[in-house]
Amino acid sequence: MGQYDMTPEYQYNFVKGMEFQDYASNKLREIGLFFTSYASRKYQITYGENSAGIEIKFDDRMKETGNVYFETDEKSNVNNVEFVASGIFRNDNTWLYAIGDYDVIYICGKVHLRQVYEREKERDQSFARFVETPTSKGMLLPQKYVEEKLAARVIKAC
Repeated sequence: MGQYDMTPEYQYNFVKGMEFQDYASNKLREIGLFFTSYASRKYQITYGENSAGIEIKFDDRMKETGNVYFETDEKSNVNNVEFVASGIFRNDNTWLYAIGDYDVIYICGKVHLRQVYEREKERDQSFARFVETPTSKGMLLPQKYVEEKLAARVIKAC
């Protein structure tokens, strides 16, 4: 997928995500996590988002919904036939997820997120919600659960 295959909405969200990634990278440096971010598509596909294996995601609806969205599949364009594995199911060097907004960032283990996904998919009365939009599939978890039970570290803006 090149930038020319992206819809205007995807491009807009991509830019918002990149700006948040820069913000979150600075916050992670403050707690001692230093790394090199990969800008080229080649390195991102081959190695992942950065040298430390930390996926950084912006959830700008978290405050509004009270949930944290963990993506599992994506399409860069609604006209693409199939979804591709992404987020917690992307096969790259990611082992940590830093997800949040400008007020709070949750750092979660990728293996734990996959375990929660698999466990909750099997349950009749799951507290997770599984959602799909024309360009994304994923799992919504209550923010309180992520903060109190799942996150290995919580970084608050204060």
